[in-house]
Amino acid sequence: MIDGEHGSKESPRSSLFWAIWSVSAAFGTYSCMYAFRKPFTASTYPGGVVWGASEKTVLVTAQILGYTLSKIIGIRVVAETTPARRAATILTLIAAAEAALVFFAMAPSPLHVAGLFLNGLALGMVFGLVLGFLEGRRMTEALTAGLCASFILADGLMKSVGTWLLRIGVTQRWMPALAGLMFVPLLLISVGMLTRIPPPDARDVASRSARKPMNRRERSALFRRYAPGLSAIIGVYLLITIARSLRADFAPELWKALGTTVTPATFARSELLVALGVLAATGLTSLIADNRRAFFTALSLAGAGGALMVLALVGLGRPWFGGFDFMVLMGLGIYLPYVAIHTTVFERLIAMTRERGNLGFLMYLADAVGYLGYAAVMVAGSFRPQHGDILRFYAVVSWLIAVLALVSLAFGWVYFTRRVRVGLPSGAES
Repeated sequence: MIDGEHGSKESPRSSLFWAIWSVSAAFGTYSCMYAFRKPFTASTYPGGVVWGASEKTVLVTAQILGYTLSKIIGIRVVAETTPARRAATILTLIAAAEAALVFFAMAPSPLHVAGLFLNGLALGMVFGLVLGFLEGRRMTEALTAGLCASFILADGLMKSVGTWLLRIGVTQRWMPALAGLMFVPLLLISVGMLTRIPPPDARDVASRSARKPMNRRERSALFRRYAPGLSAIIGVYLLITIARSLRADFAPELWKALGTTVTPATFARSELLVALGVLAATGLTSLIADNRRAFFTALSLAGAGGALMVLALVGLGRPWFGGFDFMVLMGLGIYLPYVAIHTTVFERLIAMTRERGNLGFLMYLADAVGYLGYAAVMVAGSFRPQHGDILRFYAVVSWLIAVLALVSLAFGWVYFTRRVRVGLPSGAES
């Protein structure tokens, strides 16, 4: 049964069965998407120079620019896509991403850079399309936590796959395309499972509100009603996206700067620990029935993440913990706010205000700003990451991010405390 209109009759099928089915389908789909996006970062492209800059910096920047443009386009596309069109759109976009990787492998330098730009352009909307199958349910946080587990675990896993392919002799250029092809069968199975997820039932709609496609006027009106608070949350997301992306895209360089020997399993092992900690914290918010309480609990979790970042940075270079511990603790600090916003903050904001809208619009608004910020960092003339100074640069940027994120969270907390009174939807206030 393809996901249809919200508010349909409650399915007689086991809710536990469909919860497991849904999270498995979403996890599988988005993990496979990462096979087409991240393996290329497993290589450091030693000695490569493009347009006077290190080849890896140029490649990462090109993909991020494409991904950012896709997020901007996705503000409209994801918000307006109907349930019946989601699966076909996902497969079409990922097929285009694989074609771009083949172009990356075959094109001469520097034309090959365009392959990664097109790859990012194709993949940026996949998350929102998958998220559309999960939102507006009493178990949305738990389901979305499973989806978020995919981009935490898959980031490390796909670097491990890329490292393994390089070690068995696959070239740097062909490795990304081959890594993607390896996951096509699982991708097809997972997307097929997504199409069988039943729509939210009557109790879901009563608890979380109906979710509908949004036109431009509705999107603009929703943002204007909560502009200061939404801007604060999006500001946090912007900062955390920069920290997360630097940690992910330059992981091999950071590990080396920390003096840690990297094996194919290192990335997967560190991200598994991060995922377990983050998902245990954020997934439990689905047990909080009151939407307002859950919303502020999620903001508190985001603040705890900022505090963990500070703890990790204070301990950097001290005998408290080693390089592996630093990367795991930073991962926890970064992903707590990142996942809390994905799973709970926007979901419960819509639920507690009973606004007409969907989670995809707010997430893609935040994503567009977040990746635009990271793209700006990458293209800034002062940023030329080298093995000798990447750790120092990352530490300075992370300090700035942690402090500003905590300030923005405090502002958002105060704003929504005043804007959303107990028992009164914000849209009903005079």
